[in-house]
Amino acid sequence: MSSTLASVTAAVSRQTLLVLYRQMQLIRQCEEQLARAHQKGLIHGACHTYVGQEAIAVGVCAHLQTEDVVFSTHRGHGHALAKGVGPRELFAELFGRANGCSRGRGGSMHLFSPETGMMGTSGIVGPCILQAAGAGYSFKLLESDQVGVAFFGDGAANNGAFHEGLNMASIWNLPALFVCENNQFATEVPLSYSAGNPDVGSRAGAYGLPGVTVDGNDVVAVYAAAGEAIDRARHGRGATLLECRTYRTRAHAEGMGDFSYRTREEVEEWKRRCPIAALEARLVAEGIATPDELRQITAEIETLTADAQQFAEQSPLPDPATAAQHIYAAPRIGIRSVSAPPPGTREITYIKATHEALAEEMAANPKIFVMGEGIGKRGGNFNTTVGLYDLYGAVRMCDTPISERGFVGLGCGAAMTGTRPVIDFMFADFILDSVGEILNQIAKMQYMSSGRLKMPILLRGCIGIGHSAATHHSGNYYPLYAHIPGLRVVVPSNPFDAKGLMKHALRCDDPVMFLEPRELLNLKGPVPTEDYEIPFGQAAIVQPGTDVTVVAIGRMVPQVLAAAKQLTQPGISIELIDPRTVAPLDMESILASVAKTGRLLIVDECFAPFGIGAEIAAGIADCGFDELDAPIRRVNGLHTPTPYSPTLEAAVVPQIEHIVSAIKNLVDE
Repeated sequence: MSSTLASVTAAVSRQTLLVLYRQMQLIRQCEEQLARAHQKGLIHGACHTYVGQEAIAVGVCAHLQTEDVVFSTHRGHGHALAKGVGPRELFAELFGRANGCSRGRGGSMHLFSPETGMMGTSGIVGPCILQAAGAGYSFKLLESDQVGVAFFGDGAANNGAFHEGLNMASIWNLPALFVCENNQFATEVPLSYSAGNPDVGSRAGAYGLPGVTVDGNDVVAVYAAAGEAIDRARHGRGATLLECRTYRTRAHAEGMGDFSYRTREEVEEWKRRCPIAALEARLVAEGIATPDELRQITAEIETLTADAQQFAEQSPLPDPATAAQHIYAAPRIGIRSVSAPPPGTREITYIKATHEALAEEMAANPKIFVMGEGIGKRGGNFNTTVGLYDLYGAVRMCDTPISERGFVGLGCGAAMTGTRPVIDFMFADFILDSVGEILNQIAKMQYMSSGRLKMPILLRGCIGIGHSAATHHSGNYYPLYAHIPGLRVVVPSNPFDAKGLMKHALRCDDPVMFLEPRELLNLKGPVPTEDYEIPFGQAAIVQPGTDVTVVAIGRMVPQVLAAAKQLTQPGISIELIDPRTVAPLDMESILASVAKTGRLLIVDECFAPFGIGAEIAAGIADCGFDELDAPIRRVNGLHTPTPYSPTLEAAVVPQIEHIVSAIKNLVDE
């Protein structure tokens, strides 16, 4: 008997050992029953079982309090059960029922139970690492003793999220535990092939973190190592990487072939190293429990598992009418909205207006923090945060490494756990490195959790062509984000709107893409000193008119105003509509204007194909076709990457003369 086995009774109490045994039995029996249910067609989609890895979830979660949080991967049934999700809720979820833990929206790979601290499992590899770091950041800001835990496979250890997450956890001393369940295969690719350094635990040293490697089939070893790591995190001593070497003894997912990449003999050998059988043998050998006591526990779990399946089979399917619920948070009431600045209002720049909004909300809400490159002492590349570091310090004004996926994913986890991140990504092009975190995680979190998790995160940065910035600093991309359910997409065109919309963004519970045209940052305009906000989805009538409706977005709004001045002599009256937000899009205001003018021109710096202009045109053609006296026309930037030379740059963005010409031609039709 090894020293680890011999010290079982000395290291862990009898009661704890029996709890560990019971929890492992619960996971094993649930998984085997779910595998049988999948074979019978009772589970509609994938089923990724945790058989063979039970010691890891149980050994780690035994140290967690309800307030601690777990973020998991596609093989998450065991983590959910160990964290407190009931077997009934798990079975019902995989059976696609309304009372499943994710209300039938998740299935095997997307398990949510924030009430128990199970913050979600993901079908995408890696985000859980960043989200656990984000939870750690929340707990650091809130000065609580909670801990964020990520469970992930060996495949994720080769993903950028692993490296960025561990680095951020190290430099900010976050209360987190990163648990690599090294079952030796990422789907069907062995770690020995896919990793230059397959010793995952040793990688922690590269980031200044402690790394511990244990036998993942030895629940006592996992329990001991996890206890030390969680205690370390809980008492302000930072994160740990825990590598648990184990093996899954069933296929990657039920119904998949298993022996094209590994042998039956290898699987059978690992079955003989079963973590449950190993603990059972120890308990009996050391006189901690009798075989009858263990059989009684097993029988209790059999009853519980049978009850869970019966409950799931008898549970109702979700009402199809609920399919589009919880995409966004419930709207706030009692908003102090101002339609326009009163005459005589002081004038400030666009960037000053957003700075005021952020500063005022940070003063009012201590849960707001800002992350970005150079936004701390330096005050941001565009002076977006000047002076705020001196007021709020490094935790609330946090300079980041150049790791956009990392700190956006961290922001997601922070927003899930009680704080309100503001991610300043400088240029819209840079955020593309994190687009998976935005589209797959941030945008979907409220929906997948059936509204039980909120996502109060603001992602801001500059957009647009100008200053010979060339192709990697000139992107707009708002049509991309507007296409995604769950995101609010804001494009202010003036200082008044910028402050009011940012105020609203910092008070709502939805994720907001706040995109600021670079060429407008120094534009001055009237901004009231009193508190106000502008709700999303309310377009502004910038200028009333009777002959033609022009819808302009962002930088194009002042361009159209300049064009309108040139058209006063020919007697053309333009009604200029600024949507302010492209998601939601205020089609009602546009339709009302077209009903008055009979003509519609859409002016947008973005490319025409598949853009916002196409969406507006389709909406008017559908609901306002009879109001049109002429075809809908569009003025857009060229469908090309942005060039550097000033002459080339000017050729790809709409100019005032292009707008004037388009309006004249439309009126003549």
